Amino acid sequence: MRVIGGSARGRRLHTPRGLTVRPTSDKVKEALFNILSNTLGPLDGCAVLDIFAGTGNLGIEALSRGAKNAVFIDNSRNSTTIISQNLSLTGFTDRSQVILKDFCQALGLLESAGRIFQLVFLDPPYQKGLIEKCLEQLQKSSIIDAETVVVAEFSSREDIADHHGCLQQIDKRVYGDTALAFFTTLQKGSI
Repeated sequence: MRVIGGSARGRRLHTPRGLTVRPTSDKVKEALFNILSNTLGPLDGCAVLDIFAGTGNLGIEALSRGAKNAVFIDNSRNSTTIISQNLSLTGFTDRSQVILKDFCQALGLLESAGRIFQLVFLDPPYQKGLIEKCLEQLQKSSIIDAETVVVAEFSSREDIADHHGCLQQIDKRVYGDTALAFFTTLQKGSI
């Protein structure tokens, strides 16, 4: 697994041994960032949130492509250690925060801090029922606003609703076992 674009292009990232983490493939990652480029334009100045971050692959790719900063959430100590190693390897430690907590607890911390993100990556373990739960939590959260794009990665065998409260799906792509759904926020109260 490597960074495929931007200032850290070509850097190989650390990955854990075993099957506990499923990093996004380079093919899917390239497609994802091409779609984001067409949707958001350059990532310059974006605040990024990488939930269920695993290796930090997606958030690090965003930083490499110009994102201002990134927060990485994972509830595995092994994963957060690898994320920190990958941030050091790519030189992005000073623009990042790694949180070792459950998604809901971390979301509460970020809300309390008044954080708002323009780009959110959501990549929970496949087929565990977490994708819908997380989208529901996000749509109620103050960490997203009218400028936010949420990218959900999930198994292509899973069906998810095309809207969750103020989050409306604007695009969906399937690459083998992996599906990507892109959500933006509707004006709160216009649903």
